[in-house]
Amino acid sequence: MKKDSLIKGTLILAAAALIARFLGIFQRVPLDHILAEAGGTYFAVANNVYLTLLVIATGGLPSAISKMVSERYSLGREHEAKRVYQAALLFGIVTGVILTIVLYLAAPYYAIHIAKTPGAEVAIRAVAPTLLIFPIIAMMRGYFQGRQFMMAGGMSQIVEQILRVIVGVALAYYVVSIADGGEKWGAAAATFGNVIGGAGALLVMLYYGRKLSRGDLAERSQVDIEAVKAAKAIPFRSIYREIFTISVPIVITAMTVQIIYTFDSSLFVRLTETYYGYHEALKVLRDLGFKAQTVAGIPPILAIALSTSIIPVISSAYSLRNTKEVERQVSLVMRIVLFTGVPAALTIAAASYSVTGLLFKDTVGYGIVAALTAGTIFQITMMTSNSILFGLGKQRIPMMSTFVGIALKILCSYALAPIYGVYGVIMATSVCFVIMTWLNLEVIRREVKFTVLGSRWPSYIVTIVISVAAGWGTEVGIRHLTDSWPDKLTYLVSAVMAGAVIGALYLILLVLLRVVTMEDAKSFPGPLRKLFVLLLKVFRRSQTQN
Repeated sequence: MKKDSLIKGTLILAAAALIARFLGIFQRVPLDHILAEAGGTYFAVANNVYLTLLVIATGGLPSAISKMVSERYSLGREHEAKRVYQAALLFGIVTGVILTIVLYLAAPYYAIHIAKTPGAEVAIRAVAPTLLIFPIIAMMRGYFQGRQFMMAGGMSQIVEQILRVIVGVALAYYVVSIADGGEKWGAAAATFGNVIGGAGALLVMLYYGRKLSRGDLAERSQVDIEAVKAAKAIPFRSIYREIFTISVPIVITAMTVQIIYTFDSSLFVRLTETYYGYHEALKVLRDLGFKAQTVAGIPPILAIALSTSIIPVISSAYSLRNTKEVERQVSLVMRIVLFTGVPAALTIAAASYSVTGLLFKDTVGYGIVAALTAGTIFQITMMTSNSILFGLGKQRIPMMSTFVGIALKILCSYALAPIYGVYGVIMATSVCFVIMTWLNLEVIRREVKFTVLGSRWPSYIVTIVISVAAGWGTEVGIRHLTDSWPDKLTYLVSAVMAGAVIGALYLILLVLLRVVTMEDAKSFPGPLRKLFVLLLKVFRRSQTQN
């Protein structure tokens, strides 16, 4: 098995995450028709509380293991790295058992007294067994990432989502439409798909684990007995001490987005009941949790992949005191995030009416989708800056930024939600991400000399504004021109055309306004590099002729 570079590893993880995200959206589309308002709310509440506990159990550990394994392999201490892996697997098994029991027993109290959604307890209990499996998968993914083999995690993620979608939708349809089991059991059937998906993902990871072990044996002609004995002599408690020193800050920061989403779904009714009324607040909560949070998960996909793959790369270079390589990688990852994440978020926001109508049963809540998706720009920069600091060994900085950001999120939610409803909740989320990003970047600038755009920022902002405005105008215009068409066809055509206009204008303006240089283009992944090099050459040729 050949190691993956930063770009290749990122592309593998991004492709897997993109497929997984679209499969996740695909699941919500039929569920939107199968489950009524109550069932959709139960599903969203159960999914959020499960994902929060999953992040608590696994959020920082894969990154910590990745960092520890990467550093040890770069220093030739592979047996120590495998000892770390063994300790991590044991911890994953024990943690999974404990959290599964806790979630199963606490489900009724949480659903009735905290989230104020009686009926969600069945869906919460149905998803609880997944916590037996995913902590183990997370430890295995961390080890593979530390060895810079991203394919295993990517393939397991795809298999997990395929099984989750097929089983979840099929069971929900059977329970609601055939067995007439009702909304709460339909939501439980949908969430149980996570259990089957997790089992499939574990099998994939075991396959790649066996393949990697065979490769290690083939490469090693002799075993260093003394090194093996020295590694086995390292007590697990010292490994756990190092893991938790690294992972606790990562867990806290990795929980940020999920804590915010769970906070919103848990307290939304309480925060906005005076603004909407109880029953209307439940309907808006469904639009936020079932629609907006689903669509808003698309733009950060590349950032999540970059955040995962950048940690071992920067950590390895930093441990070898290769300052120039660290600076190069930091600058590269920030440019990639800027050039891809921002237009992705704003494109979906600009076409939110058509996107919502295309994916779901109706266009209700499209404004919520637009607002939450646009705010992911700051989520993307926050996640990337967190990972850079982790790679630099500055785990406590993102943790402190998270505390500040979450505190502001809570305060702003209580202040703004009663006045602006769901948009006050979303504004509070954006404030959280902005402050965290600013605090992180201030520290990174003191540690690493990196440049993102420099004097090109005004040109980049002009590029974004013109592209998005043109795309929004295209989406509105096409919807009016195709008003007599079937709704879904209208939404499809208008969304695609808006995306095409924004994409084309964005690429052209990046070159015409000199936002992207030839040096930038040469650092991009293969397809993007070829495209931008071609555009830059055409632009230079036209300038020469003029």
